[in-house]
Amino acid sequence: MTAMRLESINVSPARAMLIRGREVMTGIGKRAVAGPVEARALGLVGDEQADLSVHGGLAKAVYAYPSEHYPFWQTVRAQARAAAWGEALPSGALGENLTLAGVLEDQVWIGDVLRFKGCELAVSEPRFPCFKFNAAMGFEQAVKLMTANGWCGFYLAVRQPGVLEAGEHFELVPGPREVGIAELFRARTAPGRR
Repeated sequence: MTAMRLESINVSPARAMLIRGREVMTGIGKRAVAGPVEARALGLVGDEQADLSVHGGLAKAVYAYPSEHYPFWQTVRAQARAAAWGEALPSGALGENLTLAGVLEDQVWIGDVLRFKGCELAVSEPRFPCFKFNAAMGFEQAVKLMTANGWCGFYLAVRQPGVLEAGEHFELVPGPREVGIAELFRARTAPGRR
């Protein structure tokens, strides 16, 4: 298995964004920050969420996304003419707080723990994309593509508060292994389900 690494830590204040002709509050525009960042029970210091029904609170304090999916999103954004060919997609562009390498959705289960040097984060549920994701990616089929591929990332609860720093390695500690992130995402996004 590939070494698991925290590629970047991404935060953003909630802000107004014009989507489909109306102004909505969103915290999806995360950007990488340098240096150590404190993880508290309700999320990362310096980060805000606009809609706590989809991101925020104790169970969904932090959102993680695999860096391995970034080349796909760069390509489809170019195909959709939302970005130039070869234009790098910055860390945090998918709305994630943590851009991770070495762990994918089909390798993570509810209750697993990501153990970092300074804190522990428990996997709580998959991310279910909404219209704000289409706006962030710059094209209307982004939600459909995330759903079709199951490349949703996952939310984390802060089990042991502490400090995170980009570049550090972490360990995946198995939980009860009863419900997987990929399995739950497919079940909840099946046609006719949502």
